[in-house]
Parts: sequence; structure tokens; C-alpha cells
Amino acid sequence: MNAQAHPLSPEMRLLSLRDLSWLSLALGIVIVPHAMRAPWWLTLLTLCVYGWRFYCTLNRTPLPARWLAIGIAFVGMLGVWVEFRTLFGRQPGVLLLMFFSGLKLLESRTHRDGAIAAFLGYFLIITNFLYTQSIPTALAMCVGVFAITATLVGFSAPARPLAANLRTAGLLLGHAAPAAILLFVLFPRVQGPLWGLPQDAYSGMTGLSETMTPGALSQLALSDAIAFRASFERDPPPVQDRYWRGPVLWDFDGRTWTTSSGHSVRFEAPERPRLTYRYSIVLEPHNRAWLFALEQAAAVPPGARMSFDGQVLATAPVRSRVRYDMVSVTGAAPQAAESRSVLGRALRLPAGANPRTLALAQEWRAAGGSDADIVARALAYLRNGRYTYTLEPPLLGAHSVDEFLFDTKAGFCEHFSSSFTVLMRAAGVPARVVTGYQGGDINPVDQIMTVRQSDAHAWTEVFLSGRGWVRIDPTAASMPRRVMDGLAAALPQTQALPLFLRRELEWLRSARAHWEAVAHKWNIWVLGYGPERQRDLMLSFGMRDADWHKLTAVLFTFLGLMTAVLLAWSLKRLARPDPVQKAWQLFCDKLAARGVVRSVHEGPRDYTSRAARSLPASRRPILRIGALYIAVRYGERNTPPATARLRRLVRALRLA
Repeated sequence: MNAQAHPLSPEMRLLSLRDLSWLSLALGIVIVPHAMRAPWWLTLLTLCVYGWRFYCTLNRTPLPARWLAIGIAFVGMLGVWVEFRTLFGRQPGVLLLMFFSGLKLLESRTHRDGAIAAFLGYFLIITNFLYTQSIPTALAMCVGVFAITATLVGFSAPARPLAANLRTAGLLLGHAAPAAILLFVLFPRVQGPLWGLPQDAYSGMTGLSETMTPGALSQLALSDAIAFRASFERDPPPVQDRYWRGPVLWDFDGRTWTTSSGHSVRFEAPERPRLTYRYSIVLEPHNRAWLFALEQAAAVPPGARMSFDGQVLATAPVRSRVRYDMVSVTGAAPQAAESRSVLGRALRLPAGANPRTLALAQEWRAAGGSDADIVARALAYLRNGRYTYTLEPPLLGAHSVDEFLFDTKAGFCEHFSSSFTVLMRAAGVPARVVTGYQGGDINPVDQIMTVRQSDAHAWTEVFLSGRGWVRIDPTAASMPRRVMDGLAAALPQTQALPLFLRRELEWLRSARAHWEAVAHKWNIWVLGYGPERQRDLMLSFGMRDADWHKLTAVLFTFLGLMTAVLLAWSLKRLARPDPVQKAWQLFCDKLAARGVVRSVHEGPRDYTSRAARSLPASRRPILRIGALYIAVRYGERNTPPATARLRRLVRALRLA
């Protein structure tokens, strides 16, 4: 008979309510993360399409015509274009796929249509990893793969019980897991991601910026996101020395500080350091070229460069998690020489801005003393000025430094560093603003230091004759607890703190420490499994110079062995007698011993009816065994309990 006309073929078998429910559940697991990122109207429209399909099934109404489905698709595409001004790119493309999954479900009538929707779900699983590769995402997508696979198994065997379909799906994925692990470990790795991401893939990254305006870092301090993790070979530096250098800001327009792409210099390691720290950093992507390091860097990682103002810079923006090794020192001999052009740039101020600040600095200069004396005078001014450290600084106008120093006297670290740098420049002391992070907490679980966006900080560097560039932290002068005890200790008691900074939630911080220790291992050994780690792993197994030729040969050798083992196991299972058929054969043998021999063409119903007529004393057990065999063999009762009951009845059968 033609397959297309076969009444049980997938092309003709209609979706039942159970099929529709499982398919919708599987697709729902996959699209929920996308729905949380989607505009509210698109999420609502997708839910309405799913609900419409259930309404048609429950009320047995016809599915919408094709022209109506095409019209709904056009409306969705038009809305996405209005929202994003494009139909291409990561976000609009993935959201359209989410919406189209509902449309495909709406037009699905048969198991063949449902299978296509399920395969679309497999593709949507991959798209979730374009946003995040975290452990929760991986676990959720594993559940999605299992649900979709169980749904496809149900399409192939609609009469089987649900538990049997789930068991089969788990068996299939269990067979595939070793091959997936081998592919992950042995497949030749390449630098960077396996595919390029569109430009909008990096639009949501947070972190430090090329500019600093009043209030910028205070907003960043509310973020509990991890900036990077650092692992030290020995004891880490004390808290007051944990200054992680980032962008250096030179130019000031009266309100905003900006940086520029500084030229590279030939790196020379500092001489006669007092202490040396060796450590590795796992840096989260921030879409900038900055590589953070403790001051003062004594080495430059491979593939990086050192700018003239001490920034460690990557050759390309950091758009994926990177790991690099660093060496930093303290107490090294100063590099007292600096070019005249650099010092001139470190004295520039906009004309007419912040006149009261300029007058105060000129008054200090007129009073006499060296540059170091002026620095000490400015620090004393901030220390005794009763300034308030706050995450909610008041808004400042055009003369932002004047208003902070003389009026509001409340601000975050960018207010202190900006004002101090302007004071220094106005007094004739070369100065620049340095942004980065200050602090970092040691995770008690794995002893790895975690630096968060809430540790973002800004300080000042001044150039002093004979000493070179010297770090001055005006925030520490006014509020020393910020450096010694962290952000929470420096803020007023009345100010609301971010959740994880509250001292009464120690249990929550402990749970976070355990979770982040596991996540760090995931980042290092799974997401960070690149060419270097693959070579190290192969070297530990005795494979030297593991190029792609050798890795491919080993990979296909293992896959071939796995295929042979699975084939032998499958053949052994096929050769094993079926317990149901074995029980039936024993039943037929018992009847044949009493003269009721089954003909080759005789089915189980006809045979048991004839045997019951021939052996009327055993009529009831014979008919019961025949009915149970038919239900187990051809019906919906193919379960272990039913099979066990059939075997018991056959063994207990006694024929007169």
C-alpha cells in the first residue's frame, strides 16, 4: 500500500490532545527565556497563537486558513521591524523564530507537522546559547532536549504509555551522551567562537566606559555582576592595595572626563620591587580592549600591549570570557621621567569652568610649597570638609566640581577623583583620573578573588618630581572605610544597600559563594576549553603535538569503537527472547500437549477460542490468557506489570 495512503502513517495521523500538550510543553521550555527578553506585545501575541491552537483542539473547530496564518505572520514581522528597525540580527531574528514556533503549531494537523515544529524547537535551543552559556541555561536546555525527544518518540508510537516514551527518550539521549562528550573533548578547537555574532550581540554588556560623568560609577555600583575573578599563586595583596587599573582619563570639558586610544610603548619591567604577585584573571566580556591588572603591572600577557599611561590593552575588544596570567609588583623604583607633551596634557582645563575651584587652587599655589605640599593640602581639605559618600548624589549643573566641593558635598568616588584632579591641574600639578576597580572578596569555598561591578572605583594620579606618577585616592582620604572595609561600610546607615551587600543576609552570601565556585569551574573547564587546555589534556594522556590530524583520527577511532559496542549490544538484545512471546510459546506448547495444536495461519483470538471449545474445563483461564496476550502484544498494555501477570497466568495454567 502507498505510504501516503496508509492510515497509520505520520502524514495522516492527526495530533491528539496529548500530542499537542507535550509538543507545547517542549516548545514552551525552549522559548520561555526568549519570551522574557521579547517585547511584551510579541510575547502576548505568541501566547495567543498557542492558546488558539488549543481552542481548536478542545472545541473541534477547524484550524485557521493558510491566508489567515500568513497575515498573522506578516503582522508579527511588521511589529518586529517597527521595534528593531530590522528583521536581521540576533535579537529580531531569534524573536521571529519564537513567534514562528507558535504559527507552526497553529497550522500543525498531523504528526508530520508536529515533528517539523519539534525540529524547530531543537534549533531554538541553540539560539538560547547566543545570550548566555551559564549552568542554569545548560540545564534548562537539557530538559528541553529531553522533552522534545520524548515528544518525537510519542509521534512514532502514539499508542504507547507515556512512561515508556520517556524511558525510550532517556535511553536515546543516554546513547548519544558519550559521543557528545567525545566530540567536545577531541574535536579540534579554534580560537574564539565557532561562529560570528551580529553587532547587536554585544549591546547589553555592562562595565566601565571611556567616559566618566557625575553619577556614572554610582549607578554601576548597584550592579552585583562579576567583572572578573583572580586566582593568586600565594597570598593576595591586602585590601588597601587591591587597585585594579583600567581606563585612564585625560580630557575634561567641565563635566565629563574622556579617554583616548593611547599609543603603545615598549614595556620595561619595574626595577627593585618590594613584593611580587603572580595571578591569573578570568575576565568577563565587556566589549572593550581593557585588561585589568593590579598596579603596578610587571608583565604583559601574550597578545596584549601596554599603553603609554599604563593600561594593559588587548588587541581586540573582549567579547568573550578570556583568561590571562599577570605579574604585578609593589614598591618598585619610580620611573621619574615623563615627556613634556604628556605633562602639558595633564594640566589642561576648560576655560571658564568651575571658577571657585580654580580660585582655591591658585590660592594654595600662591601660599608656596612644593607639589607634594599642595597634594597634602588638598587631601586635608577633603578630609576635614565633612563630605558624604553616597550612592544617590544630587544632580550637578554646568560647574559640577564647584557645586560638589562647596555646595552639595555629597558624591561617589567619581566626584572625589574628578574634583581632586581639577584642583591639582588648577594648582599646576599634572594629574589624571584612573578608573578601574578597588577591592575584591575572597570566596571562602575555592579561595578565588571575585571583583564585581559594585567595586568600580576612580582615583587620581599626580606627577611629582623625582617620584613619577603617584596614586592618590581622594575618596580614601575623605572616607577611608571605603577602601578598608568595602562599599557597604562607607555608605550611610540610612541608605538602602544592594541585596548582597546587606550584612544581615550572611546565609545568602554563603550560598552565592558556593554557586560562584561551581560556576567558575564551569567557566574554566567547559566554556574556557580552548586549544591550550585541549593540548594540556592531550599531553596528560601522553599525546604530544596534538594537531587537528591526530585529534580527528583519535576522535573517529573512538566513535567507531562506540558504534561497534552499541551495535553488538543491540544485536544481543534482538537475539534475547521476548518475554511476552516466550510466555505465549509456553502457552501454545501446553495446549499442544493436550492435542490443541496452533496452525501457522491461526491468530491468537481464533486459536484461544478453538482451544476453549476443545478444553471446556479450562475455558476461562485460556480465554483470559488470550485476551491479556492480545492487549500486551498489540494493545496499550505493554508494560512490565502486565507482562509479569501474563507469565504468571501461563505458568499457573493446568489443563485437564
